[in-house]
Amino acid sequence: MSQKDGRLGIGIVGAGRVGPVLAAALAGAGHAIVGISAHSADARDRVDSMLPGVPLLEVPQIIERSELVILAVPDDQLPDLVSGLAAVDAWQPGQLVMHTSARYGVRVLDPARPAGIIPLAVHPALTFTGTSLDLARLRDAWCAVTAPSPVLPIAQALVVEMGAEPIVIAEEHRAAYADAITAASEFSTAIVGQAIAGLRDIGVEEPGRVLGAVVRSAVDNALRSAGADSIDLAGLDGPASTPRKETGD
Repeated sequence: MSQKDGRLGIGIVGAGRVGPVLAAALAGAGHAIVGISAHSADARDRVDSMLPGVPLLEVPQIIERSELVILAVPDDQLPDLVSGLAAVDAWQPGQLVMHTSARYGVRVLDPARPAGIIPLAVHPALTFTGTSLDLARLRDAWCAVTAPSPVLPIAQALVVEMGAEPIVIAEEHRAAYADAITAASEFSTAIVGQAIAGLRDIGVEEPGRVLGAVVRSAVDNALRSAGADSIDLAGLDGPASTPRKETGD
């Protein structure tokens, strides 16, 4: 594949819930997926489902064959992965290297910069399932993008090709961005889980379906209030709103 026609040969390092989904989205935009690394049975099953026919390769092979390398690994693995590959001269001049971590910008890719790589940081603000369901959800998602100014349009274009919307986050703000995303995800999951458990305790057989409408509407109302300095709970309708004294019949 040649970058001249805008189509890239893309390799994915990591077959967790994120990597195969992004690969499938980019394949749908016409890019070629040259290979993906997958070392567990679950990861290989995920690749078979999301990327049928894509070769399972070792990381050095992926880097050797790819014009764009996507590092879809957990935050705590990313720095050592980048520096370890730099130590063995794995990176190639002119190669696009994109990671999907929320917490890091492009500085985490500094060990690879002397080799001439082009660093990109793109994090989809989405809780992934690792299934085709995520492809539809990407169309409603935003991706935090951090990159040097000359190549920022490349990162933004990749996001658009995946079906999402890019939002530029400065390098120095990535940690705060990650904290906000983590808080929203973990708090929402914990609260919904607590509510489901409460309904199960009183014999409700399908608590998820019962809670679906109220959770979605409450979150939607809160998000609609996001333009204000703070969320006015008294102004939200529904059972989660602040109780108000009734004045009429």
